[in-house]
Amino acid sequence: MAMAIFAAALAACGPQTDAPNDGPRSVVETIGDTTIVRTLSGSVWRAEATLVPELPIGEVDGPEEYLFGQIASIAVDNDRNVYVLDDQAQNVRIFDQEGTHVETLGGPGEGPGEFAMADAVAVLPDGRITVRDPIRMRIHVFGPETGDIDQWEYSTLGAPIGLKTLYVDRNGQTLLITQNPEHRHAKPYWHTIVFGPDGTQLDTIPEPWIGYERPLLTAQREIEGGGTASVNEGVPFTPDFYWTIHPTGHLLTGFSADYRIELAHDDGVLRIERDIEPVPVAAAERDYERERILRRMRSLVSDWDWDGPPIPEHKPFFTDLYAGRDGRIWVQVSTEGREIRNEDHDPDNPRSQAVVWEEAMRFDVFEEDGTYLGVVAAPDEFDGYVEPVFDRDHVWWVTRDELGVQRVARYAIRLN
Repeated sequence: MAMAIFAAALAACGPQTDAPNDGPRSVVETIGDTTIVRTLSGSVWRAEATLVPELPIGEVDGPEEYLFGQIASIAVDNDRNVYVLDDQAQNVRIFDQEGTHVETLGGPGEGPGEFAMADAVAVLPDGRITVRDPIRMRIHVFGPETGDIDQWEYSTLGAPIGLKTLYVDRNGQTLLITQNPEHRHAKPYWHTIVFGPDGTQLDTIPEPWIGYERPLLTAQREIEGGGTASVNEGVPFTPDFYWTIHPTGHLLTGFSADYRIELAHDDGVLRIERDIEPVPVAAAERDYERERILRRMRSLVSDWDWDGPPIPEHKPFFTDLYAGRDGRIWVQVSTEGREIRNEDHDPDNPRSQAVVWEEAMRFDVFEEDGTYLGVVAAPDEFDGYVEPVFDRDHVWWVTRDELGVQRVARYAIRLN
């Protein structure tokens, strides 16, 4: 019924079809304060794009400033200088657009501009560098002049796993995602503190939430001496709700059960949709995921059996959302699984499997107005634990080689 009403509303709005000979075929509609851009077929690029490496930063052996222990966060400014926050060294290293080390900021300690456990870096439009230090509950601010150091205090702990925690917008505001003290054990868990350019706390925005919880599988048993041990894992290929912060300072959100992304504006919402079929889950891939979870759960509870909904037959439309510095929207889409031999297989470990299933990393890319540019295929060596930086026709990403050595690499988007 709801879908029928929605379809009728669209028809009543008088959709306009935009079908240039060399671009995407799309429909643009307006319902109230929501503008809907639905791509039916085609793209501006008209071909798949790939990422071509241009510049690596980091070495296996060499000067200390080029040796990374564990990269936690990266940022890029308008001049393509790169800022690398190293979790182990607890410092921020600055490299110019040619990859040459320029300066190192911070370091472990308790003095001005020194860090306890810094975990995120961002660059304001005026060139100042902000660094989140959650143990001290402060944001360190460096610049704009050499030697300038400031700090902004806040009063909540914690940071969401799987989300970058520090953003800046075009208006010079800093947005910090942290724990919501009023909802420690219920949604919304997180909120965003908005700092003005001078460090004044302007607003607190609750985490967006649609009332959906991804289904979990749970194994639990009592342990000697009291208490319980438990293992939780989401049901594979079930949809989830994703959100991030756009350079406009607004929220970019999407629930991956449908191909529908929403970008808030001051005066309404832009909704981006694509008319595509979901990716099916191969039978062997489903069996692999089921066996993997059974092994993990039964390592804690020997007679554990599946206690949740079955693995879906189709994958969610997307698995993450990113916003580029330029405002472009990058949607990491689901792809067909591929079986790969596990080079680290341990036959003596009951949880180790001889083969694993992986998905190739691909992105749908949209302009800020919802225009579909096309798809970008990403290399396999990308490290998925560090959020990349997207800016027009370039991407900065942390890579990890076969030895586990991290580097920061700049890639150019090239059409095939």
